Amino acid sequence: MDLKSAIETSISGMNSQGTRMRIIAENIANAQSTARGPSGDPYQRRVVSFANELNRASGAKLVTIKGIEVDKSEFETVYDPNHPTADANGYVKMPNVNTLIETMDMKQAQRSYEANLAAVKASQNLMVRTIDLLNNR
Repeated sequence: MDLKSAIETSISGMNSQGTRMRIIAENIANAQSTARGPSGDPYQRRVVSFANELNRASGAKLVTIKGIEVDKSEFETVYDPNHPTADANGYVKMPNVNTLIETMDMKQAQRSYEANLAAVKASQNLMVRTIDLLNNR
């Protein structure tokens, strides 16, 4: 793989992890969002899935977003009969977002982003050194 393809691969990873971090931030922001009414559902956690894609023009193997799906896990219920969205038994459906898991996912996405950024910087440094060597002949 040449340096241009390595940079292209790393940048696609950075873009994908950036999207993942945005979705995780949305999940955390909506961790306490309830439904608008007693019969509705609250915010549902969303997760990003990735796919590999080959750029036939450059030969680079890219990371792409396969999809952003809704997490189908059960909603947590909290007993709060005074809440406007409480059902007849006094229970309120809460989002299926666990902020601890989201925080861990965010840290993992951040580290992946940083690793891709380091790879881009290393590739750029190699390009600059190669150009310097060629100019100093």
